[in-house]
Amino acid sequence: MIISVPATSANLGPGFDTLGLSVDLRNRVEFKPSRFFSVSIKGEGESNPRLKGNNMFVSIFNEHYQRLTHKKQNFKFQFYNSIPLSRGLGSSSAVIVSAIATAHEAAGVRVSKRRILNHALVYESHPDNITPAVMGGFNVATVEKNKVFSQKKHLPDYLRAVVVIPDKPISTAKSRTTLPKSYSKENAVFNVSHAALTVAAFFNEDWEMLKIATQDRFHQKARMKMMPELFTIQKTAYEQGALMSTLSGSGSTFFSLCYDEDAAGLAARLEQRFPQFAVKILNLDNHGLTVER
Repeated sequence: MIISVPATSANLGPGFDTLGLSVDLRNRVEFKPSRFFSVSIKGEGESNPRLKGNNMFVSIFNEHYQRLTHKKQNFKFQFYNSIPLSRGLGSSSAVIVSAIATAHEAAGVRVSKRRILNHALVYESHPDNITPAVMGGFNVATVEKNKVFSQKKHLPDYLRAVVVIPDKPISTAKSRTTLPKSYSKENAVFNVSHAALTVAAFFNEDWEMLKIATQDRFHQKARMKMMPELFTIQKTAYEQGALMSTLSGSGSTFFSLCYDEDAAGLAARLEQRFPQFAVKILNLDNHGLTVER
């Protein structure tokens, strides 16, 4: 049995801790009962021995498997990781979601995606990454009484994501310390209006509106100052026709959305300007969490 979860890009400019979408870059875990517990990692993180010995997936899996079955069972886990670690593409959310889903499948308990999403909230209090990881597509989400309430928009196949992945991370915890302790009413109104306009643009498929809608005054500039090259990435993306260009989560990845026919040119220009960084053209994902039996 294989569980897979897509990468995500959160915030999307003004939608701080609220907006996110998923892209077709997946982490997969294959598992089966075994006489002995074992973990094998291929792809991202395979050279990091700490991930085998102190594995967040295994910890969450065991917690839920024992809750569901009231017994212990050894499993062999084989991870195939494509999502870069600590780069703002939802690698932690992918681990959390896949661990919970895998535990339910291993226990033989069918559960809705909404239930998995609410379980994931225990480990990740912000719903902007975990929601698209589970649901796929573009999502706006909020939390009320320890539950995620969200709406999803299916993304058309004529759009592409172009992501620039720097060679070093930006710590989410550290980047949050750079943010203001309070915001002026003017800036709060600016972000509320732009986040609302971003949601409307996605649901109405008014892609030309996104360049205006995705402006932000809450977090992006402060975080981007930690890696000044990000300002040039954004400027270059817009010069090459990106529909929107925003910091992915807390960074360091930068996410741009464009039409299919513009993706190759945009990616080539970014590769030329930033040869030290990885540039990927990705399809958007509408499936979210998937189970292959």
